[in-house]
Amino acid sequence: MAKRQRARNGKRALSFLLWAYAMSIVGFYAVVFRRSLPEKTDEDRLRAQPVDPSAPAPRVSIILPARDEERNIQGCVESLLAQTYPNFEVIVVDDASTDHTSTLLEQLCQSHPLRDHLRVIRVDHLPEGWAGKPHALHTGVSQATGEWLLFTDADTRHQPEALSTAMRTASERQLDLLSLGTTQDMPDFWSRVLIPMAYMGISMQYPAKQVNDPKSRIALANGQYILLRKALYERIGGYAAPHMRATVLDDRDLASEVKRAHGKLALVDGRGLVRTRMYHGLREQWDGWSKNAYAGSRGGLFFFLLMIIGLPMTCMLPFALLLLGLLARRPRWLAAGGLPVAATLAYRTRLNREIGVPWRYVWTHPLGAAIFTGILARSFWRKWSKRGVTWRGRTYQV
Repeated sequence: MAKRQRARNGKRALSFLLWAYAMSIVGFYAVVFRRSLPEKTDEDRLRAQPVDPSAPAPRVSIILPARDEERNIQGCVESLLAQTYPNFEVIVVDDASTDHTSTLLEQLCQSHPLRDHLRVIRVDHLPEGWAGKPHALHTGVSQATGEWLLFTDADTRHQPEALSTAMRTASERQLDLLSLGTTQDMPDFWSRVLIPMAYMGISMQYPAKQVNDPKSRIALANGQYILLRKALYERIGGYAAPHMRATVLDDRDLASEVKRAHGKLALVDGRGLVRTRMYHGLREQWDGWSKNAYAGSRGGLFFFLLMIIGLPMTCMLPFALLLLGLLARRPRWLAAGGLPVAATLAYRTRLNREIGVPWRYVWTHPLGAAIFTGILARSFWRKWSKRGVTWRGRTYQV
């Protein structure tokens, strides 16, 4: 009798634990759903607007850092030179490129019909204490003649009305920094697997409502498109400030400095204006996300370790329990996995639709979580082993 009673108690305890686990995962996805996918309004998403010839057009200096960007540089520069905004210059900082980037830039300077708007600055040496991108941006700003600065990346493509729309928005909202979320081009399998996982993590830690709330300390900008007043950039010290020179999160840290200086910041949806393809293939995804994972975490060491443990628990284990319940015909396991999987599919269905990933990729959620767990673990190990992160042939401590 005692053995049977212990067995019944054990089953009850197991049932309780499984149900508690299932409901906690459902609750987690309810929170993720709410924080990372707020309802959109017309103000949240920018749409292309033609140039208003009667409106003031302060000069904009577009700063484009480029290191070994032969794959992207021509298309990006051509899209920047095609802007309909009437008063701008494009400053490309060739950051010691070793591929054909320099040659392509030289060709553009010689033959492009709008080459008078284009300048190229060559950097041959990275000074000690600097990371590559902050130094390139600082170098570009030092030669800029505009009242406004636009920082962008070589893997972007800009619609002709992008700058005029951004400038009108910044003026109408009296902003000091306007950053656009861009369309992510994801033509390959690994982009469709991993970018939704990255989106989930970033938007959970940096909800757009809090980023845009001047009362909140949470700040974020998208380095693919940052438009800001040069006067404010200079007032906060820009990337020449000692604590900014070596950052590997130049966009987030710049946004934080703007908020500390009580500048007005907005991060908005600009997917109709700018496109980007960040990485090609699994290796670039692995290296690229590993570079920023630890530095980009808001919660410090304990929270980061919790993410390494929690990602498999929330994104992989429910699918495993559902599969085991089906194979072993265990109703408890089936229910413990089925409810969280249903919550996961609901969240991913909306997320995939939002960012343009085919619906069938909801089933890659466990695979993406497994790879991102490895990315987080690698980022943690490289930080605490003092190996730093390696990007474009350079190693930085984070």
